Amino acid sequence: MKYRYAEMTWPECRAAAEAGRAAVLPVATYEDHGYHLPIDTDVVLCSEICDRAVARLADEAVLIPPVPHGYSPHHMDFPGTLTIAWDTFINYVRDICVSLAHHQFTHILIVNGHGSNTAPLEMAARLTVLAAEGKVACAAVNHWGVHQVREAGKTIRDSEYGGNSHAGEYETSLYLALRPGTVDMDKAVDEMNPLPPSFQFDLLAGKRPDASLATYMPYWSTMTESGVRGRATLGTREKGEAFLEAAVAGLVELIREFKTIEIPARIDHH
Repeated sequence: MKYRYAEMTWPECRAAAEAGRAAVLPVATYEDHGYHLPIDTDVVLCSEICDRAVARLADEAVLIPPVPHGYSPHHMDFPGTLTIAWDTFINYVRDICVSLAHHQFTHILIVNGHGSNTAPLEMAARLTVLAAEGKVACAAVNHWGVHQVREAGKTIRDSEYGGNSHAGEYETSLYLALRPGTVDMDKAVDEMNPLPPSFQFDLLAGKRPDASLATYMPYWSTMTESGVRGRATLGTREKGEAFLEAAVAGLVELIREFKTIEIPARIDHH
C-alpha cells in the first residue's frame, strides 16, 4: 500500500482520507550544525524518522511531503542558514494543514525537527483546528519528544545534562546512523550551554529539573563558536541506530494514540 502522499494519485489521496488514515507532516529547517554535520541535519533526521514510522503503518497513515524551511533568524550569523519569517512560516504550515482538512483528513500530526519551530508549529496546529471549526484534530510533536526517545536517552547517552542541546550526541549519532559518509567526526567539537540553569535545555531531558522553566533565545553566535551546543564528540553510529529505532517506534505509537482522539461537535453556549 502506498504511504507517501506525493506518490498517490488524487483518487488514492481521497481514498486515504476516507479510510481515516492520519496525515503526518514533517517540518524542519536548514541551519548550522557545527563543523562536522551538514546544514540539512534537521531535515534529514525528521524526514527519515517520519518516513520509517509511516511505512510501518501504511494502512493507518500517510506521509505528507516535508516542509524543509523553518524559523531560524537567530542562526543567521552562520552561513548556510535559511529562515522564514515567523508569521509566513506559521501561515504556510497552517495552509498545508487546512488543505488536508479540506480533503477530509481528520487527524493531522505535525512532526518537528528543529527546536525553534516548536512554538510556531504549535500555533499552526491550533490555527488549523480553528480554521476547520473544530472538525479536525491537529497536533504537533518534536521527534525527540516522543516517550521512547526520552526513555532511551536514559541508557544510551553518555553526556551530562546539556549534551544534547544542538548538534550534540543525539543528533550527531542519528546522522551517523543515516548518512555516515557525510559526517566528519574529525571536526566534531564539544561546546556547552553558557547560560544559567533556568535557561538551559536538553533535547532528551527537557528543562533542568532543579531550575525554573524559563526561556531565552539570544543570537546563536553568542553562545557557540562552532554552532554546536552539546557533546558532539560522543556521537556514534551505534547510538544513532538505537536512537533511530526509539524515535520510529515512539512515533508509530504516538500516531496510533493520536488516532484514538474523537472529535465531538462543538457546543456554542451563546
